[in-house]
Amino acid sequence: MKKKTTLALIVGTRDFFPAEPVLEARREMLALLDGMDIGTLILDEDATHLGAVETWEDAQKCAALFRANRDRIDGILVVLPVFGPERGIADSIKLSELQVPILVQAYPDAPDKMGVELRRDAFCGKISVCNNLSQYGYPFSLTENHTVQPTTDGFKTDLNKFVGACRVVKGLRRARLGAVGARPTIFNTVRYSEKLLQADGIGVTTIDLSEIFAATDKLADQDPRVRERLEGIQAYINTDAVPLSPLVKMAKLGIVLDDWIAANELDATAIQCWTSMQQNYGVNVCALMSMMSDRLMPSGCEVDVTGVLSMYALQLASGKPSALVDWNNNYLDDPDKCVLFHCGNWARSFFSEVKMANAEILATVLGKESTYGTVSGRAVASPMTFARITTNDRLGKIQAYVGDGEITDDDLDTFGSRAVVEIPRLQTLLRYVCRNEFPHHTAMNASHSAAILAEAFETYLGWEVYYHTRPDS
Repeated sequence: MKKKTTLALIVGTRDFFPAEPVLEARREMLALLDGMDIGTLILDEDATHLGAVETWEDAQKCAALFRANRDRIDGILVVLPVFGPERGIADSIKLSELQVPILVQAYPDAPDKMGVELRRDAFCGKISVCNNLSQYGYPFSLTENHTVQPTTDGFKTDLNKFVGACRVVKGLRRARLGAVGARPTIFNTVRYSEKLLQADGIGVTTIDLSEIFAATDKLADQDPRVRERLEGIQAYINTDAVPLSPLVKMAKLGIVLDDWIAANELDATAIQCWTSMQQNYGVNVCALMSMMSDRLMPSGCEVDVTGVLSMYALQLASGKPSALVDWNNNYLDDPDKCVLFHCGNWARSFFSEVKMANAEILATVLGKESTYGTVSGRAVASPMTFARITTNDRLGKIQAYVGDGEITDDDLDTFGSRAVVEIPRLQTLLRYVCRNEFPHHTAMNASHSAAILAEAFETYLGWEVYYHTRPDS
């Protein structure tokens, strides 16, 4: 998440337009991107006329530069200071062989600068560029306004959204997920298709819980790694109400999970958190999952693989930890509020105060002594984005919904990881969830990043997306 995003820039020009707007656009855009800590790759100013693209020869030079640096490039920014060469730009992208998001920006004209020497005509040129990109088969992103000055806040918002989409697309196309154990047999809701995910570059690595438990048996209580991990757990969360024995078991389990994740270079995990975990090992894995999510290695419960994929997508969009939650309860008679809940395993950063406890619901059938390890706290008020990815195996496609809301500070006297949230037109959303075969789990993140996810999912991954709080919906 700390790696700088790098954009490849293509500046368009035409020989019968003045040079100064083109040179000014290069300087302005490079300064802006540097100030936003975005890396850039662009033709040298003397590599072509003005360092821009116009001809087939220019396109070849631009493409060669991009191909030589393809591993660095996360997206392409097309800059149109003037009308621009729609074919030269499209050829540059085709010859580069890049398959990354593309943002098209066009400079505005000023009414007092419409003479031959100063006019830009990028308003018109942008339509031509977009037409050619479509003909060549390239999806692309647009700025909120058709033409926009790069120094405005509006364009900075456009750029932040685009950079977020670049992160999501790059991360998901190479995502490696871990499935630890079998899903709870009564939870058909979390079934999914590995093949549909793999078709979009998302791989799943599996392991049986018996292998995990066997590895923990080989660790001694006094092993230095166990003692170090125990101290880490105790530093992460208040464990005053928890006996030492289950904490030591958690430490061993955490080491084994970390080793398996590292060996397989996984980005996220979904774990069988009940009932084999309690019956055969004697703890809840919630706190370990919370710790992983908090350090941006998202972990979801009940082997909900597409649920943890939703967590990972939110994390890529915002750079913040995510949580997997139940759409769990109404809140009084407010139709736009509800309670989100899990036993719980939410990242500590969602809370101001948090403690380790036992899973009170599971304890009713499995016993308190085998269910220590939950994270208990109420989420603090903050922005909130919710997202859910699922595979519709009957229709052979990936579907998702996204939207923005708020975590409120309403009273909520219960246990586990919990939050009261407010979402505009919540009842409409819930009807959509029920009628379109989505699970009872959703993922949430303390941000407003639904627009980023919708752009990444729809435009570049080709998924069917319901954007609940889209401004124009």
